[in-house]
Amino acid sequence: MSVPPPELPARSSTRLDSYVDRYAARTKGMTASEIRALFSVASRPEVVSLAGGMPNISGLPLDVVGGAISDLVADHGATAMQYGSGQGDPVLREQICDVMRLEGIEAHPDDVVVTVGSQQAVDLVTRIFCDPGDVVICEAPSYVGALGVFRAYECDVVHVEMDADGMVPEALRQAIAHVQAAGRTIKFVYTIPNFHNPAGVTLSAERRTEILQICREADVLVLEDNPYGLLGFEGEPIRAMRADEAEGVIYLGSFSKTFAPGFRVGWALAPHAVREKLVLAQESATLCPPSFSQMAVSAYLRTHDWQGQVKQFREMYRDRRDAMIEALDDLMPATARWNVPAGGFYVWLTLPDGLDAKAMLPRAVTARVAYVPGTAFFADGFGAQSMRLSYCYPTPERIREGVRRLVGVIEDELELRQTFGTVADVVARGYEGPQSDLT
Repeated sequence: MSVPPPELPARSSTRLDSYVDRYAARTKGMTASEIRALFSVASRPEVVSLAGGMPNISGLPLDVVGGAISDLVADHGATAMQYGSGQGDPVLREQICDVMRLEGIEAHPDDVVVTVGSQQAVDLVTRIFCDPGDVVICEAPSYVGALGVFRAYECDVVHVEMDADGMVPEALRQAIAHVQAAGRTIKFVYTIPNFHNPAGVTLSAERRTEILQICREADVLVLEDNPYGLLGFEGEPIRAMRADEAEGVIYLGSFSKTFAPGFRVGWALAPHAVREKLVLAQESATLCPPSFSQMAVSAYLRTHDWQGQVKQFREMYRDRRDAMIEALDDLMPATARWNVPAGGFYVWLTLPDGLDAKAMLPRAVTARVAYVPGTAFFADGFGAQSMRLSYCYPTPERIREGVRRLVGVIEDELELRQTFGTVADVVARGYEGPQSDLT
């Protein structure tokens, strides 16, 4: 008598389904950002991308960079291509202290930890401080990459209002009091004080002092993320918060905006005890930051007029900022609102009432222009009426053309809303088709 073969389990609908139940709980917070989802579309040559924050390195003297790298390989190749210190190259750490001195920071190289871009620095700080359920306070809106890190470590983000002068101190005071009254733990306040990503605003000098005092009284750490600090369009670099508070502030910097992002070199400046934990976290994550990248950046700083190069970048980005503001002034509907950034890469635009930037995005892509919807920069789903526009990469001519295309989409959307009302209005009148047809 034949025995039937054992019944095999049903095949998964995809190869990944069988792994879902094996993932750690914290992976539920790991989702693709709306910016990453735009990359494949925004990179098409026919699309004017006002979405990404890629630095424009067209003015970088590649012959100088190439020569410095060639000399590095010839003279120190065996060291550059070997493992290095988990804390980072000692010479580069000294040079980083020179860079920070431009913003009023007096620091010792021993308290600098080199990271793989400042993005890794955000990750390492969050890893060593935050347990699941801990609270991180952020500006509203805030940097999408940091929000992704906080979600991945199962932090709860509490947003604090901003205005034209940056984070509102009284709103911060109230948020801290509310969280602490609920018996919850605040691990740090995350802020981008200079030329904010995405809001484009800068924290005023008076507010910096007040916010540091609020955090000092509440015994809350400040995480100062400052990748754009040297890219102001007027005057000298703004004094860093870390320059006035050595023990209560961890400062993050990066060469991605002032040199080139492909080297992926950033850093954290932390109080001595925190520094030790950051090095341990770095060693467990990468063993050590790439020696070759660090030594290449160090050679560039040593052999080239890097401050003169930063000045050229500032002038180029200022021209692009001016082109975007002029195009917005000339073309955008009067009921739209936007800021005029004093540096950095971004304009924060709020649409006329009733429009949804995320719902409008497919129409914009069809019109060959891309932006990032405001919802990407909030942990709580807000920001639907706003968008981030980036002027750092396109030429002034392309910026104006991108704004022209965007305005066309906005005007079409306003006309549709005037004719049909909002999606909710149409559904309420009995429409039963897919809502995607309406948006």
